[in-house]
Amino acid sequence: MDGAMTPSHVEDYDAALDALNAAKDTWAQTPVADRILLLSQVKDNLMTVADAWAQTATRMKQIPEESPLSGEEWTSGPYAVMSACNGLILTLRQIENKAFLKNLSKRELTTGQLAVKVMPHSIWDHLLLSGVKAEVWMKKGVSAANLPDHTAIAYDIPPTARKGKVALILGAGNIASIAPLDVFQKLFLENQVVILKMHPLNDYLIGFLEVALKPLIDLDALRIVKGDGASGAYLTTHAIIEELHITGAGATHDAIVWGIGAEGENNRKANKPQNYKRFTSELGAVCPTIVVPGPWSAADLKFQAEQIATQKLHNSGFNCVACQVLIMPKGWNRAAILMANLNAVAQKSNRGAYYPGTAERLDAFKSKAKTYRSIVRGAAPSLIINDVNDSDWFKDTEVFGPAISTYEMDATNAQTYLRSAVAYANDQLYGTLGANILIHPKTIKEIGKTQFENIIADLHYGTIAINAWTGLAFLATACPWGAFPGHTPQDVQSGIGTVHNTFMLEDTERVVIQAPWAPFPRGLLSGQFTLLPRPPWFITNKKQDKVGRLLTQFQHRPSWSKLPRIFLNALMG
Repeated sequence: MDGAMTPSHVEDYDAALDALNAAKDTWAQTPVADRILLLSQVKDNLMTVADAWAQTATRMKQIPEESPLSGEEWTSGPYAVMSACNGLILTLRQIENKAFLKNLSKRELTTGQLAVKVMPHSIWDHLLLSGVKAEVWMKKGVSAANLPDHTAIAYDIPPTARKGKVALILGAGNIASIAPLDVFQKLFLENQVVILKMHPLNDYLIGFLEVALKPLIDLDALRIVKGDGASGAYLTTHAIIEELHITGAGATHDAIVWGIGAEGENNRKANKPQNYKRFTSELGAVCPTIVVPGPWSAADLKFQAEQIATQKLHNSGFNCVACQVLIMPKGWNRAAILMANLNAVAQKSNRGAYYPGTAERLDAFKSKAKTYRSIVRGAAPSLIINDVNDSDWFKDTEVFGPAISTYEMDATNAQTYLRSAVAYANDQLYGTLGANILIHPKTIKEIGKTQFENIIADLHYGTIAINAWTGLAFLATACPWGAFPGHTPQDVQSGIGTVHNTFMLEDTERVVIQAPWAPFPRGLLSGQFTLLPRPPWFITNKKQDKVGRLLTQFQHRPSWSKLPRIFLNALMG
């Protein structure tokens, strides 16, 4: 099917929707044992195309041949999908009486809320992501006693009584695994069949996805199509479509719900949507990274500069959860060194800008800045850095590309500074998708565990990463992924609802994910036991291509015999 909307497209779309509509109840009533088998088949099929998938995406995203950066296309592509299959299989195998919940550690937070630890869960988590931990903070009212009532609720309905729905997913153009992971959300957590319209920028993935997801396509539970904006508009208003999900821009969401231009704005003000269908979404944000002053060593300043560079420049900066505002302590005597290290890392990150409109977005960024500086990156667009106070535009606008704003705050002590930074992020920056905090373990100890947890509770983002990047929670598909709850169609910001979430937790509030402050072996000196070397998702990792491939193979068939090669390449990264 060609990209542009044609009469033949209409026929193809209608035929696909008719097939899905006829099969929706059958899918909803598909036994758990069959679903496990289907996911196992998907894993096997995925492995046959994983190499070609990663190679093609590497080429299409202008990553130089043989570059370690091709590892990004492994980890954010086949690896993430394979990992999600394993997580869903694990949950479905213990779905009866929701027995899998018994194996998840739980604790009560200082807020009275329930926290459920989803990582580490297996021995493989402890070994491959040593020192990384993730908790899901549930909404108030969810307790350890009633958690089963807020988990896998689609499976509470007897199979013969289940009724399916037909959902439309509008895929994202940046990260390859977004679309298939969104499909899994609808199929396995919500019992809905799916028509997936790929984004024109990465519809080259359709051939690989059709092979990997063939078991679902053969059951008429899934159809994958391509097309332009007009195609998407046709599908969003189709009578068979009952629910929608999008990963993309808030403007696209609003055009679907309210309409465009003055008419759309008037509809919003009058609360008269053009599209009344249930609509979930993940729409990006002006995501902050908060740098907390403390006893950072020279090695810490280098490592955390790599961390910040990764938060900004992973996938060339084309991430909805890329760092947009770097919040720094005013007068901190280590700030200049950290920024100099960031410059040095960025200069070596010279991959191209494959996403359309990059030059125009960077020009708009520069035009709004009173002053800015450019970090030259060879043939790649320069990284542009300015002061967020130059204009409110920088607080309100997510810039999809290599640009970042800085903001300095008074820092009489770490605790008051961190509280002020949290308030600033909540009150001044648009969206609630993800926030990062870089803080030395000794500083956490000085603040106190209870006080630190209270401060984190005040930071209203769907994912909070401590000494990590929130993108790690995207890759760890046990974590729910989405905005902080509370947005509405009238003010959608970072979106409504969550995806991924292989433990099928409902009524979640946020994810808090934490990584070691320093890599192995230096990390042992910071009092954190970890075997994790330089993380494979860092843009500076020299072996991330090898590690990404090996981790995908491991997820396909976990085995002790596969660990030595993974560890060896990880240590060399």
